[in-house]
Amino acid sequence: MMKSRSHDDAMAELYRSDPAFVVELINRILEDGDQAELLLVLRQVAQAAGGVQAVAERAQLNPTQLYRTLSPKGNPALTSLSAILKAMGLRLAVQPLAASVANSSN
Repeated sequence: MMKSRSHDDAMAELYRSDPAFVVELINRILEDGDQAELLLVLRQVAQAAGGVQAVAERAQLNPTQLYRTLSPKGNPALTSLSAILKAMGLRLAVQPLAASVANSSN
């Protein structure tokens, strides 16, 4: 009989095996602007990156603060979000929406 795994564990395994997928997924969520979904994925990525405790240490946050920040009702400050992403080997970046947007002010 196969041991049942939680969805989060399965996603963490996927994220560990395919870091490019993580980047694509987070960027897609950021485009949609769904903060609750972003925090859910970041919790799963933290799990994949060694667990919340390890990520908290690397981000220089206490684990309780990190759990609260990544909770469904969390609202991370930009400095916290940047530190958390960096601890997971990621960073925030800005990209143009499309070539036509830059020229739309003419």
